Order: sequence, then structure tokens, then C-alpha cells
Amino acid sequence: MDHHSDPHLSWRRRIVRGDGVDLAVHETGPADAPVVVLVHGFPDTHRMWLPVAERLADRLRVVLYDTRGQGLSPTDAPDAAFALPHLAADLMAVVDDASPDRRAHVVGHDWGSVQAWEAVCEPGAADRIASFTSMSGPNLGHVAAWTRHTLLRPSPAGIVRLAGQGLSSSYVPFLVSPLSPPVLKALGGRDMVSGLRYYRGNVVLRRPRRARRTSVPVLQLALTRDPAIRGSALEASDQWC
Repeated sequence: MDHHSDPHLSWRRRIVRGDGVDLAVHETGPADAPVVVLVHGFPDTHRMWLPVAERLADRLRVVLYDTRGQGLSPTDAPDAAFALPHLAADLMAVVDDASPDRRAHVVGHDWGSVQAWEAVCEPGAADRIASFTSMSGPNLGHVAAWTRHTLLRPSPAGIVRLAGQGLSSSYVPFLVSPLSPPVLKALGGRDMVSGLRYYRGNVVLRRPRRARRTSVPVLQLALTRDPAIRGSALEASDQWC
């Protein structure tokens, strides 16, 4: 396919019906190999994973997809349709399509990780997902539980960690404000404007679900130079895994 960068990879493209939306799915690697589904974040598309796919495709069947509203998966769905249960259902639809007979591995980055967290905490997720690798995307329910615990039983160290994450997340009010769409549109960011529904659908319209446990094996990669997510937000999930 001419929109992929590596001429040595053979890509197979199809449309998978998610939770009420059509998702553009791209697959490469041996048909009989273990499956890994890579989920991008905001404001990216499946293309961010192409260099990773090039390294994995000799031994894994690599599945990429544009999440709802991004890249080749456009939708006019309202903010409420971007709530995490819908995003998790999209991911499960891709997993079921790509690997109906055995469990798949899942890797998520940024909002891709946030929605994968939602999926792996669903009942029965361990029957469909073999492992979850998370990068820079915490479980919002676990973070909410950590925040409540810290405020109810404050300690100097806990308050410092909470304040640090609050400072790192200080960009979020702008993204959910009426100012962000025209600013991002002026910058030429069609996917950025579309992706604002991820924030509005989960930060403005609904509170995070209560913290839930997962039995799917989880590996969290803490990026040492991530300006948005502090280690404390990731550690909030330790007791739930």
C-alpha cells in the first residue's frame, strides 16, 4: 500500500465494524504468527506504529487500526460516543476479528493505552487478551481512586506527587474548552480537532468508572521524559493488577 513507508512489508487492509463505527485496520506479518494489536493515541493515527511494525513483522502478525474519528476511521459521532466503554468495545472488535481462535497481545500508547486499560478490566478480557503493554496512558479509574485516597489520607509525599501530576495535566482544561477547536484547526490539525472528543467524552461528560481489577498480565513502560504522565499516575494501577 502506497501510504505505508516500508516497501518490504506486505500490508492487508480491511474495515472492521466497531461499536457503531467503521474502523480501518491494517495488518502485516505471517498469517499463522501470534497477533499483536498496536493502539495509537492522540493526535496520532496507525502510522505512528509503522517503524515498530517493521521490527516485529518477521515473527508476529502485527495489527494496526485508526481509532474512531482518527485517520481513515472518520465519524461524525458526538462526544458521548467517545466514552471509554465504546473505545474498549472497538478494541475488542479488532481483537476478535484479527485473532478469533486465540488470545492477542495488545500494546497501547497515550489514549490508545487509556482505552486498552478499559478493555483489559472488562469481565472475560483475559480470555481474549494475552498481555497488555502500556505506554504513557494510565487507567483513569485507578488514577481517580489514587486521587481520592491521597486527598482523604493526605501525606506530604502524597500531596507532592498529586500536585506534580496535576501540573503535568494542566493542558487538559484548554483541550476541553471552546478555544481549542479553532486554535487546532488553524494549525492544520484535522485529527487533533476530531480527537478532542476523546477528552470531552471522558473528562467533561462522565466520571471515570470505579477502579476495577484485571487478570491480564500488564507491563507498564514509564517514559522518563514524558511531560504529561508522571510515574505516580502509573503506580496507581499496581494494586489492581
